[in-house]
Amino acid sequence: MAQSSKSIIVPGENCWRHEPASRASVIVDAENYFRYARRAMLKAKHQILLIGWDFDTRITLDDDEPTEGPLHLGPFLSWLANHRPDLHIYILKWDLGAIKLLGRGSTLFRLARWMTQDRISFRLDAQHPAGASHHQKILVIDDMFAFCGGIDMTGSRWDTRAHRDDDPGRRRPTTRRQYGPWHDATMAVEGPIAHALGEHARLRWEEACGKPIPAPPVPAFDEDISKISAWPKGLPDTIRDRKLALSRTRGGFPGCEEVREVERLFADMIGSATQRIYAESQYFASRIIAEAILKQLEKPDGPEIVIINPKAADGWLEESVMGPARAELYNRLKAVDAQDRLRIYTPVTKGGEDIYVHAKIMIIDDRMMRVGSANFNNRSMGLDSECDLTFEAKGDGDDLCQTIAGLRADLLAEHLGTEIETVQAELDRSGSLITTIEALRTSGRSLRPFTPPEFSEVELQIARDQLLDPESSGEPFERPARPGLLTRINARLHGRHRHGDVR
Repeated sequence: MAQSSKSIIVPGENCWRHEPASRASVIVDAENYFRYARRAMLKAKHQILLIGWDFDTRITLDDDEPTEGPLHLGPFLSWLANHRPDLHIYILKWDLGAIKLLGRGSTLFRLARWMTQDRISFRLDAQHPAGASHHQKILVIDDMFAFCGGIDMTGSRWDTRAHRDDDPGRRRPTTRRQYGPWHDATMAVEGPIAHALGEHARLRWEEACGKPIPAPPVPAFDEDISKISAWPKGLPDTIRDRKLALSRTRGGFPGCEEVREVERLFADMIGSATQRIYAESQYFASRIIAEAILKQLEKPDGPEIVIINPKAADGWLEESVMGPARAELYNRLKAVDAQDRLRIYTPVTKGGEDIYVHAKIMIIDDRMMRVGSANFNNRSMGLDSECDLTFEAKGDGDDLCQTIAGLRADLLAEHLGTEIETVQAELDRSGSLITTIEALRTSGRSLRPFTPPEFSEVELQIARDQLLDPESSGEPFERPARPGLLTRINARLHGRHRHGDVR
């Protein structure tokens, strides 16, 4: 099926900036991210910006013998400040998560030590609506190179792409308690899009701290930036000379305007799909995304949709909020899925342990890919602060289509415990993501179909009311009354039932 060459990226509507990248790469799982982040920061000359939901100075960035500098995040940043006389490091963390610092041993002492250093600044970000979180995960180096995605530099995130059962590397700092397998993703970018991320991070710092920080000197990007950027050794540059969109969410409050670029781009991307939608997300609870999927399921020739989720949310409170919402949305969407084109799968290890999915990825046909911090929940659409990056091919015949298809096959191969070539060959044969997954699923390392658990009526009502997963800072009590997605699906189902059209 021919793909349109018209871009759906519109700055000012579904993105803030649309800027070139001389190089870019999708990085899967924290073992790779932590290693490449350390290698990149070793090349920093003027400025490092670390913006995140959480940081833990005790984590190990690399398990290899260091060529220079410590392996743990806190000592490594201190070492950099002491050995790079022109380098300034700025760290901005969500304020509500600061209570975790009390139980992190050496972390408080490290932060106190940084208070006396001129070139490391650590601040807590409290500039967001009540109940919101600062959820972006960004690392910018000299405005020439950056990471942006879903991986926090904190404990219980490290894992390899093998997601081995009882991997000895999955240990919490200090306590050495083991945690379960964890799947995540981020992007590395070089060039003007990295500069845009730097501008965004400094704006965020100014909003949180009340005063600006200077931008680093940036050379003209028409020079050979590869000779001077912090692109880390060993990181493949799978994408070259492409424009990437930077999309944000920011909840509105007095003095700060609401931003909903993430929401708009999700709806536009889903609506533009003609063949297949592949997504990975921590949750499936967003009304906006479910409405966009509903419109595709109602088309007789719409795309198939595969979503990779964790079996349950991380923690009883999150599951009590997100679990009922996912069950309700999925059951109602499946009720109108006459052609069986929607599936949710959950990944497991070789031994059958559930792998927690924290990645936020969306791939549309073979022409668009998005990686960021935004989940498929209401908060990510208009309450929490989010930042996503998206790139797209120009249409049929563009080499980037093959790259995107390869990245999707790579992700599925990881989840199915097989080879990229096997996934791609089966997809070429069948033309269907769902058929490919079903053909390659095994009893070991694999994907399992999601079956919604039963929830009480009280739990389901909380999900319907969006009391703990609001779409904006004014919700739920200030939002205008309107029929919800479930109400409208019920109405359509009722009409079909009367005419005998329900399967």
